[in-house]
Amino acid sequence: MKKMILIFGLALGFTAFTATEAGAQTKTKTVTSHKKKAALIGAGAGAVTGAAVSHKHAKGALIGGAVGAGAGYLYGKHRDKTHPTTKTVTKSSN
Repeated sequence: MKKMILIFGLALGFTAFTATEAGAQTKTKTVTSHKKKAALIGAGAGAVTGAAVSHKHAKGALIGGAVGAGAGYLYGKHRDKTHPTTKTVTKSSN
């Protein structure tokens, strides 16, 4: 029990020390996760559709997943170009 308290205390101390070292920072970054998200959704939808439609369920799921992932990636890429999103991250320490 004493070891757990010691480890927890050290972790808390190091966390507080590193938090006071950093100054206030403002970063603006472009979020481009539309491609990944759309590709995953497309792969899932394509796999389910391919398995449901095909007589050979495994082969249909693989082909449908690959086609769906490709289509989703292209949709996400188009969405990134037409609707770019920026996210402002502000970090401050007290």
